[in-house]
Amino acid sequence: MTALVDQLEREAHEAASALPFLTDERVTRALADAAALLEERAKSVLNANRADLDAAEGRLDDGALDRLRLGNDRLEAIAEQLRSLSRLPPLERRIGSWTLENGLRVEERRIPIGVVGANFEARPNVAVDVAGQLLKSRNAALLRTGGAALRTVTALVDDVLRPALQSAGLPPSAVGLVRSADHEGARALVSLPKLVPLVILRGSGPTTAALARLAAEHGVRTLAHAEGGGVLYVHAAADRAKTLTLIESSLDRLGVCNRLNLLLVDRAFPLDGLLEALARAGVEPREPPRLGHEWANDAERVASVTVHVVDSLDEAVAVANEETSGLAAAIVTEDEDAAARFLDGYRGTAAFWHAPTRFADGFALTGAPETGINVDWVPGPRGPVTYRDLWLRQYVVVGDGTQHR
Repeated sequence: MTALVDQLEREAHEAASALPFLTDERVTRALADAAALLEERAKSVLNANRADLDAAEGRLDDGALDRLRLGNDRLEAIAEQLRSLSRLPPLERRIGSWTLENGLRVEERRIPIGVVGANFEARPNVAVDVAGQLLKSRNAALLRTGGAALRTVTALVDDVLRPALQSAGLPPSAVGLVRSADHEGARALVSLPKLVPLVILRGSGPTTAALARLAAEHGVRTLAHAEGGGVLYVHAAADRAKTLTLIESSLDRLGVCNRLNLLLVDRAFPLDGLLEALARAGVEPREPPRLGHEWANDAERVASVTVHVVDSLDEAVAVANEETSGLAAAIVTEDEDAAARFLDGYRGTAAFWHAPTRFADGFALTGAPETGINVDWVPGPRGPVTYRDLWLRQYVVVGDGTQHR
């Protein structure tokens, strides 16, 4: 553990030394260069990914293997997201200014956080998403992934991200990597408050929740994505064709957090066609261990959806608020008043009407890849977190030497 902490401290110090050089102009160039390098070096990245997949076969469930797997289409999508991110306007640093009655001039600014850690599951694209968002906000990154994706993420960092930084005149150390599959690496990452004050936790289940608790013990703040699962409420006034379409479009991928997890059906709406739609999507209804249980985390029963009958819209809202993670919920109904009540009553990060919760995604909603979806119930960045959220507030105050309290 001591050697691993020493390595993390070195990586964090090197990343911090890059911070003064992260200008908006150079970061923009680095992101565009990274997109080009990803296409140019696709073969080496895919070779590393195949090695990860071969090693993971038989150890990971189908959903986890799908998240780990890269192909030409997915690589091109990552490259396009990098290009899109490079074209987005940089974060506006000056929020506003005013002059007090005593003559003090006050300016409110956004400043970088510094070195931000990220611990994520075996999803290689997350390495690029998170690093890109942090660089765009002029923060440095210290990445740590699970052992299943370490070869792929190492290739993305060493063959794509770091060379792109160098070509843009930036220190490659602005993106650091924990080069160990040891689980202690994750625990060490959340225990360095002075070097890494914020850690993004991507992943679901008790492991991520435990890391968030450990971080709190060490005084490290987290943006944690510990649970997911989308809700769809079929109101009594729902159109059957729209309902079936929404169910199927909510289940195009099973191993992702924003897919349909809990189907709430009004008692007045017949179940028959809905169960057939689930079957066509390759999933089956099941009784969960608890109502909000996230099937995407269940290796043996990932192709499952919870179907729960409710007696009213108010009950549906209560279930969505009290029995689920608060990630996202949708309603299908032709009754506008009912839709408005549902949208106003749901308190999760995203509420939908006649749209699948699969759109609870940073890139889909804002045009910027997300670092994760924060489902906290406290002030701060909530929902899909992008570069626009990764900053600290600072007040700059200028006087003439005569002001006093």
